[in-house]
Amino acid sequence: MEEKKGEYVEGLARGLKVLECFDKVHAVLTLSEVSRRADLNPAAARRSLNTLERLGYVRRIDRKFVLSARVLTLGSVYLRSANSEELLLPELRRLVGLFGESASVATLDRQEVLYIASYSEQRAKRMMATAGTTFPAYATSLGKVMLSSMGAEELDDYFNKVNFQKLTDKTLNSPEDISEQVALVRELGYATSVDELDYGITSLAVPVKNSAHQTVAAINCSAYSGRVTAESLIEERLEELRVAASRVERVLASHPALMHSLYLPQ
Repeated sequence: MEEKKGEYVEGLARGLKVLECFDKVHAVLTLSEVSRRADLNPAAARRSLNTLERLGYVRRIDRKFVLSARVLTLGSVYLRSANSEELLLPELRRLVGLFGESASVATLDRQEVLYIASYSEQRAKRMMATAGTTFPAYATSLGKVMLSSMGAEELDDYFNKVNFQKLTDKTLNSPEDISEQVALVRELGYATSVDELDYGITSLAVPVKNSAHQTVAAINCSAYSGRVTAESLIEERLEELRVAASRVERVLASHPALMHSLYLPQ
């Protein structure tokens, strides 16, 4: 979208970049660490931190900073306004009731998949997702579905921006390999991932589309790799997963706030 002169608020952008510096691995940060992670000069980082502290979103512990619980209100506003979990959880519960393990709906947020609803039996001691969780798109079945919706120019832009990491020895982390797999997903209409995000996770995902047949989200089901294979998931769950996707599409069509909050291909 073309920006009008004077319509971009630099200070707000810096503040949001500072908030995004914090994550599970970087829960406590010094000023210099915030400056580096947000790509801001120390003075700008300090002003943003001081402002966020006064607003109650950041707390200072000696010379370090942490997010306060008030940050939760930002995410909860989305959950309440879009009503995402209440609308999507019934279908995810149905899938888990049929097959066990877990099921999720996610969209694309820059270079990552962003979970907007997830339901799990929580039996396995492995990486679990909740609403708001993000993972690298290239390492997940949900992300591969979303990448397959991109045009050539948008996909090239993704490859130029993403920081590929080898999360396990099964992770595809070269643009050539991922491009080949994304092309296959586009042809088949579904994606699988086996131990690519974390050991023990095998998943199957299909697209969720809007009325213009654009992929705006993806839905998946996953299971422990020791009990299933990608082939068995396809054989046993693909049909029901597509049924679930069509039901989610109807939900989105009748709830514009949620629909318009999702990724839209360029």
